[in-house]
Amino acid sequence: MASIPPRPALPPEWLAHRYDPGHDAVHFIKVPRQIRRETPFLTDRNLPDVSDPLVVRRQDALVSVPPGRLNFIFHSAYCGSTLLANAYDRPGAAFALKEPTLLNDLVGWRLRGGEPQKIGEVLVDGLKLLARPFQIGESGVIKPSNLVNGLARAMLTVRPEAGALLLYAPLEQFLRSIAAKGLWGRLWVRELLAKYLQEGFVDLGFTSQDYFMQSDLQVAAIGWLAQHQLFAALANAWPDRVRTIDTPRLLVDPAASLEALDALFGVEGDPASRDAVIGSVFSRHSKTGTDFNATTRASDQRDASESHGDEIEKVTIWAETVANHAGIPWDLPQPLL
Repeated sequence: MASIPPRPALPPEWLAHRYDPGHDAVHFIKVPRQIRRETPFLTDRNLPDVSDPLVVRRQDALVSVPPGRLNFIFHSAYCGSTLLANAYDRPGAAFALKEPTLLNDLVGWRLRGGEPQKIGEVLVDGLKLLARPFQIGESGVIKPSNLVNGLARAMLTVRPEAGALLLYAPLEQFLRSIAAKGLWGRLWVRELLAKYLQEGFVDLGFTSQDYFMQSDLQVAAIGWLAQHQLFAALANAWPDRVRTIDTPRLLVDPAASLEALDALFGVEGDPASRDAVIGSVFSRHSKTGTDFNATTRASDQRDASESHGDEIEKVTIWAETVANHAGIPWDLPQPLL
């Protein structure tokens, strides 16, 4: 592991990738814009040179950091959030960060019992480092992992300039996506719920024994409902800078969605530039690079329904009852369109 003296200004190609609370240090790795564009997530698995980072003390890393505007795409998974983040890789206007690991590190620190005040201080500094633009005037758009949703309130509080989009797939579509993933998807929703419970993120009236007795898709629905509950609260708390949209609306009218989102994020754009983005981004699968459109997604959803339709229908009805008892709106407030 290399260690270097503090520099007056670290070039923006050096991504603030990890945070080490034991040494109060930030690990930087060189990730050019092209790699950030092509990789689905900014994780160790997808990035080069993660085993030999530049290690800089946090306070030293902040020296000469230029101010930059940040915006957020918070999401509840399997809803097109990576695709939408790709639409904000626009040199000169905006840059996107897809699930930066530094934010996941703060969640892990929190789950290990880190001091909340200290975590808050590092969150402020970490966002400053992530906000460094490639070009002066670019607005940053961060799409955190949905594991980071527990920090969404704090992130909006410490970045008062930030606009935020809350993106979600309707529950029935989300359940189809989980079912289609097989065992991996079912394990993932249980792991996510376990972490949400540890954070105190879930307040739906169930006991720990109740969760143990629920099916995999019921657990998936609980995680979705907990995020939906949070999204409704965020939209009501910041009605001037938080908007909501579901995946079908986004994919049916991407031009109107991007126009509204550009205004929310403070990103300069015009119909021609947005059409170019739609043509290049919305026609490709964000993770595989294969052809993709709303019809393709609908076909994938039908395949899952054929195998798991009865279970999905029953769990959706059950979840609607849970939402009603918990006062969670099925349609979120502050719609983007």
